[in-house]
Amino acid sequence: MHRIHYAGDSFLTGSDIARALLEYAQVLASVGQAATIEIPTLSDDGIPGRSIILIGPSSQVVAGTEDSAHPEILDPELVASMAFSVELLQHPAGSSSVVTARTRDRNREWDNDEWDGLDVI
Repeated sequence: MHRIHYAGDSFLTGSDIARALLEYAQVLASVGQAATIEIPTLSDDGIPGRSIILIGPSSQVVAGTEDSAHPEILDPELVASMAFSVELLQHPAGSSSVVTARTRDRNREWDNDEWDGLDVI
């Protein structure tokens, strides 16, 4: 488990969730954007809940490992969603310098400025 410290408060969440949240926050900050994200949390009494966090360029989020008698909080779909968002922010559509396209003769790599409407594969 990881304890997230944010805006003068703290809460427990799963380690994978905490890592994905911090990576997402870092990438958002690097591109000057912000987002709200809802994550599963656990109170100090062991009561499950959810926290909504605003992350972005000025977020000060810290996560540290913490032993807990409670089972690890897992949410693979949320972690995958944050990873997908990170990937989109790091590699926006159309930012690639090379587009792979299939011509009638063979596969050929085209620079974006040469691309003339060929189907992208």
